[in-house]
Amino acid sequence: MRLLHTSDWHLGRAFHRVNMLGAQAEFIGHLVTTVREHGVDAVVVSGDVYDRAVPPLAAVELFDAALHRLADLGVPTVMISGNHDSARRLGVGAGLIGRAGIHLRTEPAACGTPVVLSDVQGDVAFYGLPYLEPALVKDEFGVEKAGHEAVLAAAMDRVRADLATRARGTRSVVLAHAFVTGGEASDSERDITVGGVAAVPAGVFDGVDYAALGHLHGSQTITERVRYSGSPLPYSFSETDHRKSMWLVDLDEEGAVTAERVDCPVPRALARIRGTLEELLADPLLVPQEEAWVEATLTDPVRPAEPMARLCERFPHTLSLVFDPERTPDDPDVSYARRLAGRSDQEIAEDFVAHVRGAGPDEREQTVLRDAFDAVRADETVREVAR
Repeated sequence: MRLLHTSDWHLGRAFHRVNMLGAQAEFIGHLVTTVREHGVDAVVVSGDVYDRAVPPLAAVELFDAALHRLADLGVPTVMISGNHDSARRLGVGAGLIGRAGIHLRTEPAACGTPVVLSDVQGDVAFYGLPYLEPALVKDEFGVEKAGHEAVLAAAMDRVRADLATRARGTRSVVLAHAFVTGGEASDSERDITVGGVAAVPAGVFDGVDYAALGHLHGSQTITERVRYSGSPLPYSFSETDHRKSMWLVDLDEEGAVTAERVDCPVPRALARIRGTLEELLADPLLVPQEEAWVEATLTDPVRPAEPMARLCERFPHTLSLVFDPERTPDDPDVSYARRLAGRSDQEIAEDFVAHVRGAGPDEREQTVLRDAFDAVRADETVREVAR
């Protein structure tokens, strides 16, 4: 069986101030063409279909058009909700849509009930594990401590239990939306840290033939059977070096996996340039970047006049301007934002405690802070989904 693995469409998301809806529509067209030209038997979409729980109407219309085009191909599609989606909203009409061959899996309780597709070599069971917010699903899975590894392991126990009841030789595919150890993150993914831990081990997916992952925006091979497709489009300059693609995966009769990447259309190249304003305006080596979307980091010791306007004269698609004067870390003029760069909310809070009272939090206090951050993040998730 030949699968096309994609994820993280983030319909409705912009790239800085650039509306990406046109590029997202072009990607959908490319996906449909790929399915048709490569003889794909099933499409899997591993979450973050939308960029937010209540997407703009134009994004909903594009999704609707995508569903119609996939259904017209007569090729089954299995799709899960991600941490950006409202599972309840995405799942509305799932039963009816399923009659057209588009199988939406958004209910955690149903993770052990597969979509079963067949080819000449037998059955393939597709298990959809929507994004599992630990605080919201721990009771469903009977885990005492809310954590990503615990709830995902419990969900996979249900998958393996169901698979054990199926005919010998049944192959299996799991769709999941999670941060798996060994994956490389970018700046455009929403933090899902719970209890100080975001990642789960790849071994949690042992026992299935292929794990089609979503959440991380770079295409990555964790193991031969565990892969991220990545997002089809860039959503931050941290993705400058990404090769945006989908996985074309073949499962043979024994469940062995072979995979190749299918490149996605690139609306415009990304470039990160750095130097003083005069250096950037004069450097002949930067000619290739003149047509790219640009993030410029200026190292001038004093902020120059009208830097964005001057940069745009040479780099008309400059979208991001960063000031990073060449100073030592202990320079009193180093910005607050620069001092906090790369630090988690937990670390910032602990530093604040140390600054106020002269000593950092002890282990018990660290746990209190961590639980508070987890509670706020879970509450924000509930509020967003309920809108």
